[in-house]
Amino acid sequence: MPTAENNIIPARSASVHARDVVFCMLIGASILVFWRQIASVLQLAWHVDEYTHILLILPVSLALIYLERGKLRGDVQYSPVAGVLVGLVALAIGIAGKMDAYRFSGSISLSVTIFALVMFWMAFVIGFYGRSVFWSLLFPLLFLFLLVPPPPFLLDKAVVYLQTASTEATFALFKPTGLPVLKNGFLLTFPTLQIEVAKECSGIRSSIMLLLTGLILAHLFLRSFWSKLIFVLFIVPFSVIKNAIRIFTLSMLAMYVNPGFLYGRLHHEGGIVFFLIALGGLLFLLWILQRIEMRRVRPERITSVA
Repeated sequence: MPTAENNIIPARSASVHARDVVFCMLIGASILVFWRQIASVLQLAWHVDEYTHILLILPVSLALIYLERGKLRGDVQYSPVAGVLVGLVALAIGIAGKMDAYRFSGSISLSVTIFALVMFWMAFVIGFYGRSVFWSLLFPLLFLFLLVPPPPFLLDKAVVYLQTASTEATFALFKPTGLPVLKNGFLLTFPTLQIEVAKECSGIRSSIMLLLTGLILAHLFLRSFWSKLIFVLFIVPFSVIKNAIRIFTLSMLAMYVNPGFLYGRLHHEGGIVFFLIALGGLLFLLWILQRIEMRRVRPERITSVA
């Protein structure tokens, strides 16, 4: 004869199953509603180098959620009020994004609309699984906001900054060599060569990839907030140094080996080499910060045992 406990277990399983089904249905519905904007973002990411990273965001976020499923704190429970509030904010942002003819340009409208879509996903997670689950999966969920394509004016500012910083860093690298070099804006002039650090030389694509890689490394391998902050703050300088080393190397090879290096495979396809150099520097910094964290943890354990 079945006991009361045996009758309860299937009911709970059915409840959890129903929660997951409705959640997936809402996610699917949101994708259908925003399908035109999603298609625009995918087309942008496929054809424009500065947006290629968007193709990686969703798979990486889902992988992190899967890896961290064992870290969930507290019971899974509905939080309808918090979910509805976040959903209303997402709705307001989405309506604003649709009003591109009155307030925004098309590119900004696309960014605002995708931001609203991610906000809806946040609302679904909070509403169906609770705030404790949301906080436990905070990084991979916030990582989804990188699906939002940066507006062109922000990308242009980032490119100009990288151009300026890379030019200054390259100029600094040439100083110890004793080579006569003049700097005028983005132009570096040598007795036999003139180099322009153009937009294509800013390294914006590899810099974005380095930023994403650094964020993931900091999340997975560092514990304290301050260690993560220090690590992330070093990403941009490492990216600038990487660009400077690339320009310096190509320039030296062009002046002393063959001018064709400025137009050859190393110029157009060798970015991965210099990306790995920057990544190696970040990994070394990661190792240092991990060692510092270990030294801080050990005294605490000794004190607690004493």
